[in-house]
Amino acid sequence: QVQLVESGGGLVQAGDSLRLSCAASGRTLRNYNMAWFRHAPGQAREFVAAISWSGDNRYYADSVTGRCTISRDNAKNTLYLQMNSLKPEDTAVYYCAASMSMVLTTQSSYAYWGQGTQVTVSS
Repeated sequence: QVQLVESGGGLVQAGDSLRLSCAASGRTLRNYNMAWFRHAPGQAREFVAAISWSGDNRYYADSVTGRCTISRDNAKNTLYLQMNSLKPEDTAVYYCAASMSMVLTTQSSYAYWGQGTQVTVSS
């Protein structure tokens, strides 16, 4: 059992930056692949970024490539998403997820999910 709690969301203006955090408890994240997904109003939940358990492999959705950086600190049991040059279309609830699957960009691969943190980007 892994519990995930996201934080760091908020209301920002276009062009601003945010750093989202996901703190894990219950089990260490050392052996888990991790990802960020987001769910915007009226849209399906979509993949944002993923990182392997070792941190050696990273994947990004086309919509955020070049603007976001996913990272992890296994010693702190924490996942991060640095978001720069935010756009109104980035507005969504952001969820972190953990999985032991080697398929990193598919929602069904993730067994554990946080409750989400709201990111709102005004124009």
